[in-house]
Formats: sequence, C-alpha cells, structure tokens
Amino acid sequence: MNKQNFNKEEIKFLAGPQSRIKDFWFTLKVVWEFIKGFRVLHFVGPCITVFGSARFKEDHPYYKIARELSGKIAQKGFTIMTGGGPGAMEAANRGAKDVGGRSVGCNIVLPFEQHPNPYLDKFTNINYFFVRKVLLLKYSYGLVAMPGGFGTLDELFEVLTLIQTTMIKKYPVVIFGKEYHKKLLEYIDDMLKNETISPEDLDLFFVTDNIDEAVEFIVTHTIEPFGLKPVKKEKWLGE
Repeated sequence: MNKQNFNKEEIKFLAGPQSRIKDFWFTLKVVWEFIKGFRVLHFVGPCITVFGSARFKEDHPYYKIARELSGKIAQKGFTIMTGGGPGAMEAANRGAKDVGGRSVGCNIVLPFEQHPNPYLDKFTNINYFFVRKVLLLKYSYGLVAMPGGFGTLDELFEVLTLIQTTMIKKYPVVIFGKEYHKKLLEYIDDMLKNETISPEDLDLFFVTDNIDEAVEFIVTHTIEPFGLKPVKKEKWLGE
C-alpha cells in the first residue's frame, strides 16, 4: 500500500467511529507496525534521541551543532536515534557516523518531504505518528531537542508530560539553544506563575548552548543511574 493510502486511512480512522471490522483491520495494521519496529530496533543498544527541524540545510549553524553534539554523544557509547529524516535529524545521524558510532532512525512515511537520510545503519519506516512516538520513547535513555517546529515541540512536551506524570522513568531532556527557545521558556515560566505546573517541573529539562555541558548532563543522568553498559557497534550490526 502506498503512502498516500496510508495517510488517507489514518485521516479516516481519526474522523470518528468506523464500522467495527474497519477499526479491527486498522488495529491489526498498527500492531504490525509495532512488530516491524520492534524487530528492527531490538538490538540497537542504549539510544539518545535527537529531535530538530527537518528544514535545516548543511550550512545552517544548528545543523553543524547537531552533528558535533551527536558525535560526542556517540563517542560515549550511545546509539544516536532520530526520526530518520533530513535537517537536524540527518545532522545527528551523520555526527554518529563521523566518529564510527551507531546511527538509527525511525522514519515517518509522509506524502511529501520526508525520506530516510543516508547516514543510517538501520531504520524502520513507520506509517503512523503515534507508533513512531512509542518506538522513539521505548529505546531512548535521553532526549536532545534542537531548534525545530511543531513536530519537535510535540515530541518534547510529550516526553516531559510522561516524565511529569511518572508514566516513564525520569531521564535527561536537553533543550539546546537558549535564544531560539527564549519565548518558549518565558511561556513555561508563565505557567509556573499561574500554577499550572509545579516548581519541580522546571527540573525536568536542562537548557544550554554548550555542547560539552549537554554531553556531560546526559552521561551523568544515564550511565550510572540506569546501569548502562553500551555495546560495541559490531555486536548488533551483525544481527
């Protein structure tokens, strides 16, 4: 089935109740998407997921930062996981490859724009955003949110919500780019002033412009707290 048909299927599913048989078949397709993702990603090792705009070109400053940052994270033994597409995602996967690290992607199939970037050791194509979100969360021990658009903020706040509500264990969340995220951080401060979040919720993320600070924060809050033992690349590439 082509990507256009999958897109129409999801729109129809979310439009309201369908016949029971149609909802059942859609559910089976979703289950298959999960199984496919589990099979591809099972042996990837502990991952740090990097989000960011798909629109950054190679000469953009944030592309270069995402590439360098991801390379340094990969040197600590982590697999770099992204949404598998262009822009900041490509930069992150490329940074891992630069240093001989592991690079994987969970690519969303869209009718436009998104295709797997060429710096992936392994990837899975996913047709439904909600399945992709689960897979990115399932294999991640940390998150870096580079400057991005609606999709990046969607992923960022979903992770923060899950940590805040203790649905997942607390892991390091880095928001990179103080100036870019200035208005967002001011809005979060307003939420605190209006008591829609708690003071301790500000401890759920770390904001920085410094690559080494970001790497240190991730390492400090992952390897020992989670008892991680990063594996060598060849052990899972041979699977």
